[in-house]
Amino acid sequence: MLTRFGLLAFCLAFLLGCAPKTYLRVPKQGLSEYLKPEAGKPTLISAHRGGGDYPGYPENCLESFAYLAKQAAMIIECDIGLTQDSVLVMLHDDVLDRTTTGKGKLNAVSYAYTQSLHLKDNAGTTTKFRMPTLEQVLNWGKGKVIYTLDVKRTVPFEKVVDLIHRTHTEDNCVVITYNAQDAAKVHKLDPSLMISVTIRNEAEYNRHHDLGIPDNRMVAFVGTREPSAEHYAFLHKKGISCILGTLGNLDKMAQAKGDQVYVNFAKNGADIMSTDRPLEMAKALQKK
Repeated sequence: MLTRFGLLAFCLAFLLGCAPKTYLRVPKQGLSEYLKPEAGKPTLISAHRGGGDYPGYPENCLESFAYLAKQAAMIIECDIGLTQDSVLVMLHDDVLDRTTTGKGKLNAVSYAYTQSLHLKDNAGTTTKFRMPTLEQVLNWGKGKVIYTLDVKRTVPFEKVVDLIHRTHTEDNCVVITYNAQDAAKVHKLDPSLMISVTIRNEAEYNRHHDLGIPDNRMVAFVGTREPSAEHYAFLHKKGISCILGTLGNLDKMAQAKGDQVYVNFAKNGADIMSTDRPLEMAKALQKK
């Protein structure tokens, strides 16, 4: 007969054994080391807006994140908005109409109002799911996913970085920026954070470098079309991983020509691919 301690140990072992092996778990060396480009490393998949194109699974939704992460190792790219009463919630658009059952601007409504709404998938089908807060998302993601956090224009970086600190999720988060000044602001708020920066050419790299952002804190978004082999080599030599945005035209190319094209993008130098078709991409990369 099991003692109370033995029963607890058995339950813990059972639960651990049932945990999906697909989850991304950052090792003790930290996120900077984990994301460093190295020959032979598997290409990472980033789910644009955390899903949305799969029926019944809206974008920027915890249930969608879980659905994807249980099937393949995932980076979740997601969007942060701010309610009128200053609660950080997950929403891509400035307005509620497209992805929820509500109407109007997010920054004109209360958090309580957002919780009365239901989320819609990209086909417009209403689900039972509700808009999560950034705090809920960060806490759920520990030991499961890496987030790339798209901070919308009305959201202060200070609030996002503070919440990352309070949830102790520094090794789960990459903060997305769209210009060197914003990247420098995030780096000043926390020099240990990883930052996604747009680097499509050497001049854009220099702008970030000249503002004091270290190479080992940058992940480079190289655009939504393949860069040259020389550009990949330039960034890799500096230890900077490259995110290729396949969302849009490159995803459409894969649909038309076959998902094998994702394997070619990876071979050509993409370390991470941001896609609206993460499960299809995962299957293609598993076969390579």
